[in-house]
Amino acid sequence: MGKYKYIKWFNEIDKNDIPIVGGKGANLGELTQKGVDVPPGFCVTAGAYTDFIKLSKLEDKIKEKIDGLDVEDSSELQKRAAEVRELINNCEIPKEIKSDIVDSYKEFSKNVKVENPEVAIRSSATAEDLPEASFAGQQDTYLHISGVEEVLNFSRKCWASLWTARAIYYREKQGFNHFEVALSVVVQKMVNSGKSGVMFTANPVNSNKDEIMINASWGLGEAVVSGTVTPDEYIFNKNDKKVSEKHIAEKITMIVKSEEEVGTVEVKVGDYLGFEKVNEQCLTDEEILKLADYGMKIENMYGSHQDIEWAFDKDTKELYILQARPITTLKDGGESKAVTEKTELTSLVRGLAASPGIASGKVKNIKDISEISRVEDGDVLVTVMTNPDMVPAMRRASAVVTDEGGRTCHAAIVSRELGIPCIVGAKTASEVLKEGMEITVDATRGVVYDGIVLQEDKEEKAEAASGAAVVSEDLINQLAPITATKIYMNLGEPSIIGRYKNLPFDGIGLMRTEFIFTNMVGAHPMYLVKTGQGDLLIDKMAEGITAVAQEIYPKPIVVRLSDFRTNEFRGLKGGDEVEPIENNPMIGWRGVSRYISPEYEEGFRLECKAMKKVREEYGLTNVWAMLPFVRTTWELKKVKQIMAEEGLVQDNSFKIWIMAEVPSVVFEAEEFAQLVDGFSIGSNDLTQLVMGADRDSGILNNMGYFDERNEAVKRAISILIKAAHKYGKTISICGQGPSQYPEFAEFLVQQGIDSMSVNPDTVAYTRRLVAGVEQRMILKKIREDR
Repeated sequence: MGKYKYIKWFNEIDKNDIPIVGGKGANLGELTQKGVDVPPGFCVTAGAYTDFIKLSKLEDKIKEKIDGLDVEDSSELQKRAAEVRELINNCEIPKEIKSDIVDSYKEFSKNVKVENPEVAIRSSATAEDLPEASFAGQQDTYLHISGVEEVLNFSRKCWASLWTARAIYYREKQGFNHFEVALSVVVQKMVNSGKSGVMFTANPVNSNKDEIMINASWGLGEAVVSGTVTPDEYIFNKNDKKVSEKHIAEKITMIVKSEEEVGTVEVKVGDYLGFEKVNEQCLTDEEILKLADYGMKIENMYGSHQDIEWAFDKDTKELYILQARPITTLKDGGESKAVTEKTELTSLVRGLAASPGIASGKVKNIKDISEISRVEDGDVLVTVMTNPDMVPAMRRASAVVTDEGGRTCHAAIVSRELGIPCIVGAKTASEVLKEGMEITVDATRGVVYDGIVLQEDKEEKAEAASGAAVVSEDLINQLAPITATKIYMNLGEPSIIGRYKNLPFDGIGLMRTEFIFTNMVGAHPMYLVKTGQGDLLIDKMAEGITAVAQEIYPKPIVVRLSDFRTNEFRGLKGGDEVEPIENNPMIGWRGVSRYISPEYEEGFRLECKAMKKVREEYGLTNVWAMLPFVRTTWELKKVKQIMAEEGLVQDNSFKIWIMAEVPSVVFEAEEFAQLVDGFSIGSNDLTQLVMGADRDSGILNNMGYFDERNEAVKRAISILIKAAHKYGKTISICGQGPSQYPEFAEFLVQQGIDSMSVNPDTVAYTRRLVAGVEQRMILKKIREDR
């Protein structure tokens, strides 16, 4: 027994101490005892919280606040939760608990040889991080805390965070007694993080246990954990010890220590580290290897796959492990019998992922209704198209695959209702998938694989859906403010839509196709035309667009057709043979001028065919087109004619937008408005061309020449908005200005912009910002009327 009643040092704790110090505290103790480089610290035990509630006579008062609460009533839930937290934060900490915290912090100061050292104060709920529950992230964390009074104050805030709206909601939905869940407070030496993030020692997306997924960004890891920033993503293969995939994100924000007050502050990466860091790879290959080695070491220690928070110290460059816990969405122990010895995935057919999930089984190829009795429990039903008479067989099936259909077809609707994976529109499925074959249906990606090669535990999936998905989607979306101005999202890489599909956005206002060209196609369109491989571009482009459109259906997705410049097109296979060398490609042969050129027209027609395939074969009529870098009305008319020839006819179902980024579009805004359904203001290029300032010039940027808030740029935008509205057309903006500059967002709302399309990491922030602007405008109008 130590000298403190309410304190446990990390070296006194192991995995058996969850009831005393919670999951997070127990894991930190276990790691410390096993020699992992964990920043030192101590835990204020769960008993301190329990005694605080008891000695302060708070239990009855809290019960009064939550008695009869309907957690589905978001506003009432928020109100009652705030009242409970206020009760706790206004209550004096009992003397015996207070003295233990104060004395242990002073002892900790001596141990680290720093007076009033900075610490991270984290919550560790006694029901958190258990295999059967996922409470992680429900309570709060406070960083860069220093001094006795602040440690006391923020420890109490941690206790209060057990009563946030999301935590109350989660406990209710999981069936936990509110007063049987206690909370320990972890007080840990603060690491001065230069870069940090999260590592999963099994891939949580595809459940591949031979892969490690690492998410990383600049500054403190809270930005990654909270979703404030889109992190870099690295996939590391445990077998060959190599990085198999890299996705380098545009890292706009980071969290750092506040220089003015206690805690942290969110800053712009460009302002804090330099603009080159925004798109720079965060981790070196050596750091990725070091992290992966540590991850495998910790996984071996625990005998289970781990979710690990880590940081590289900015000053010493040393790696520290901040937290490790089991991945609750993967099975521990032996492999499921559903996994075979196969290591290579062989794709058999592809289609539209209509009801997500993964399932395996034997093929039952049904030709007509008379055969449905052959479908047994766990079989995969394969047919041309289902009908209502097939529902009994669908109930027994583990998955459904059809030749025909779109998102709204019978098979898709019924499968979603039944909660079984379904792929529709797979064309040759009934021919390729032979009776009795063992297959795996990956209806998350729309692929059928040979053999039983993947697994997904339905019970775990259901638990995750009833917990994490409900919390993230229902709470975050319901609590997001409603705005008259639509908030759209920009997207470049189709495969990451799953991360962001539950954000509070109204559609994709700008889907860039360049990633599809570089990562999925890899060859120049005209090279494919000349070599007779045009179908490759059509199929891959359709696949990329479909992956996003089906996830957000029926929300609109505005796809910007290719906007490579000549220097970028030359980087594709065969590009150096067909691309000229231009002195200034930024204002050269790009956008619509390329589409209508004899040298590229056939390549553009491939893009049109891909879009038509998505809309007609898969029924994704939420896909619209955006034409980039438009200069003249005559070229616009010509390109619309080419699109119509390829079956993309502008009508109420199929919208054509143009990018408004060239000053000529501003001067002829009314003429353009009569030819299109909408404008999207590309504020980056528009600012560059109005100001004559290269947006890539660091010198001009630092001198303030490149700024969307310049009066000339604002006047151009105002002209565009007025012209669009005169002819009843919509107008959006897809640059970074609205999320970077609140006053610019206010200007846009006041001018009547219909929508703003921003990067995923700023969707929630921009919606709150716009809501505030709209409310101020309403209030101002009311006051003026009075």
